Amino acid sequence: MSRAAIIGGGVVGGGWAARFLLNGWDVAVFDPDPEADRKIGEVLDNASAALPALYARPLPPEGSLTFAASISEAVAGADWVQESVSERLELKHRVYDEITAALRVGDFIASSTSGFKASDLASGGAPVVVVHPFNPVYLLPLAEISGDPTLCDKAAEVVTSIGMHPLVLRKEIDAFIGNRFQEAVWREALWMLKDGIATTAEIDDAIRMSFGLRWAQMGLFETYRIAGGEAGMQSYIAQFGPTLDWPWTKLTDVPELNAALVETISSQSDAQSGHLGIRELERLRDDNLVAILRGLRRTGSGAGGVLLRHETLLDRGGEQDGLPITLRQSVPVTWTDYNGHMNEAAYLELGTWATDGLMKLVGADDAYVASGKSFFTVDTRIRYLSEAHRGDLLTVITQVLEGAGKKMKLFHRVTKPDGTLAATLETLLVHTDLTTRRACPPEPQVAQALETLAAAHAGRPAEGAGGAVGQRN
Repeated sequence: MSRAAIIGGGVVGGGWAARFLLNGWDVAVFDPDPEADRKIGEVLDNASAALPALYARPLPPEGSLTFAASISEAVAGADWVQESVSERLELKHRVYDEITAALRVGDFIASSTSGFKASDLASGGAPVVVVHPFNPVYLLPLAEISGDPTLCDKAAEVVTSIGMHPLVLRKEIDAFIGNRFQEAVWREALWMLKDGIATTAEIDDAIRMSFGLRWAQMGLFETYRIAGGEAGMQSYIAQFGPTLDWPWTKLTDVPELNAALVETISSQSDAQSGHLGIRELERLRDDNLVAILRGLRRTGSGAGGVLLRHETLLDRGGEQDGLPITLRQSVPVTWTDYNGHMNEAAYLELGTWATDGLMKLVGADDAYVASGKSFFTVDTRIRYLSEAHRGDLLTVITQVLEGAGKKMKLFHRVTKPDGTLAATLETLLVHTDLTTRRACPPEPQVAQALETLAAAHAGRPAEGAGGAVGQRN
């Protein structure tokens, strides 16, 4: 599959367009809004700076974006059709009639609906399956899927291929799973506002300073399992289960959204974040999400596990100029400093993961480390040659300067997309027995692979290697 049609280019439709484009799909968008191209272009700018920064491998070459003059033009030849129009059932049915007329036999429509059941969407005869994302679509991996089981299976394969996590509902239900939780919290928040208990800023602080952080990596039930202590979930329920009968919340009641409450919400929200424009808020949100998701990626927890699984499908490297590519990494915002460029500590981290890539290449991979052997860094020298900025795709090629006995000496060259040399890192490592923490020879297969690379790289120039601090060579 390689071509997606996006019908409706609002916040969600634009997010879908970015998600597909950055995963190598060509995308055709239909939206009657005369400013759709500008709005989607701005979303794509944000997405291009954020999504690639999550991975330690590059995403596929970006697909092409076109704007169609009609629904039929957008859908013609599409492998995937994503409907993201307003949440009005009669509008969706009218749109489905137009899509179906241009749809290939056997294909289906994926709907971004936030609450309609697939059976309601398909009541007019169109082949529709719910594929409900969360904003921003290009960063958050969840896609709630519901409808005909065969269509759900097909949809799950596609969203998985573009780095998302399919959650197929066991039963049809209005608003699905995620939005029901959000609705419950939203109702309680509205009561707190109406009753003067808390402001919009205080409610947001209560979420983002506490359980919001826990939920990001463990969700609800794992969090409560820990709260039960060594006895686990049964202990938690025994301690806190009775509170379910206490009148703590008003979740079954809804405050009237009258003019006074709307004014309270609007004025407090303006005071809280009105000093920032929508694009500034989006970039702030994206930068924060990138930092959180990269942290989760390190442990494989929650959405981090989705990133790691998707990463296995991406380009593994290969060679450049006769040397192995040991890392290709888009610069995340977490690697930049107050000057706006990549900071010196990040170069060391980049070199660390490039060394890790070389270790895996010679067989000193995760299984080897788990067996009790690894290489420990003894010395590193970095030369900073050219600024790198957020979003730059850096490529690291590695030359083995020495690979005999217990020593491994590497020379990493870090290049920017235009071929400019951004930095070099020379690093010396010693093979170590993890049980004794003492140096020892590598296992024969690792030693042989390292010696082979060292011999292949012998005699190649390595300008900048072997010098001292402050010297050019």
